[in-house]
Amino acid sequence: MATPTSQLVPADSSSIASPSLTNGTEQLRQWKSSGAILTFQRWVTIIGGLAIASLAVCVLCLQFGATKIDMRTVMMGLSRWSGIGTPDTIGTDTSAVIMLHIRLPRVLTGFFVGGGLAMVGVTLQALLRNPLADPYVLGVSSGAALGVSLAMLFGIGTTLAFLPGLPLFGFVGSLLSLVVMYRLARSRGRLPIQSVLLAGVILNAMLTALIMFITSIMDPNRSAGLMAWLMGSLTVSNYGILSVFALYVVAGASLLLQKAQTMNILTFGEETARSLGVDTERVKKRLFFLAALLTGAVVSVSGMIGFVGMIVPHAIRMLIGSDHRVLLPASMLAGGMFLVAADTVARTILAPTEIPVGIVTALIGGPMFLYLLLWRKDQLV
Repeated sequence: MATPTSQLVPADSSSIASPSLTNGTEQLRQWKSSGAILTFQRWVTIIGGLAIASLAVCVLCLQFGATKIDMRTVMMGLSRWSGIGTPDTIGTDTSAVIMLHIRLPRVLTGFFVGGGLAMVGVTLQALLRNPLADPYVLGVSSGAALGVSLAMLFGIGTTLAFLPGLPLFGFVGSLLSLVVMYRLARSRGRLPIQSVLLAGVILNAMLTALIMFITSIMDPNRSAGLMAWLMGSLTVSNYGILSVFALYVVAGASLLLQKAQTMNILTFGEETARSLGVDTERVKKRLFFLAALLTGAVVSVSGMIGFVGMIVPHAIRMLIGSDHRVLLPASMLAGGMFLVAADTVARTILAPTEIPVGIVTALIGGPMFLYLLLWRKDQLV
């Protein structure tokens, strides 16, 4: 994980454009006072604050659902679970059983799913230099969903076959769709926003049609479950599956964090990055690989949940700047917090009926997408 050091480095590309470096000491002092310099203290303040906020949101959301659970029961259940290491010895209290066996796995799944999607969004936005880049918009999530749908069609389940099965199919599907999108959109060494969005729309249409075809030839009972999963679901059957999924996300996030400084350089353009000694083609392949790996793992568990990878990084970037050393972990924490809150709304607003969480994120992310596309189009690359 790339952590900030005592060396002072500009945190935002917009802050680097200094007309002169003759007064370097004064310029550095101004950057530091304005927050344009990433220091260790600033990094700890931002990430520590978001970590505390994320923990508070997750604990708070454990109370809400079809059955309201008071905070005292939540805290007692969490203390027992963390102290003993398994929820199987909590007794027969109904509220504690609901909280530990149903809501806690769901909240943890939502946190890892939201964090993974947000980090993929940051990575794609750095690679494509486009704030509209998002695994859902670009068709990457659809590719992963197609891969997982094929796995389900062949009878690959989510228990013992989880590790080599669903995430692997999702990874292959997302990687192939990402490569196709890149090839379709690239023109004379550039990635115009119109081409990127058009390629994403085309891919989404084609892949969605294939998914619908798979759904139509499946057994009706299985196809109903597949459709519910496609609209976004954070339900996992046990802590074992959650642990494997969390391992995927943590491993992918750790590898992405190691590339944070390289992403900073890539935002200036490939020619500039090459002049600074970066093997851009090799770096892009690795980042595409990691983005596909995370997307495949996330989609294999949650289905297609859209816009998290776009709106969360964009909001965090406006608040703290564009330095990926802090933007990546901050987006992961904020993305997890956002999706946990969205899922809480989805399962409480019409309780006991649950709305697919993908609908809630789409209702929030759709207007944000239109805002970026229509009212801030002059600032898009």
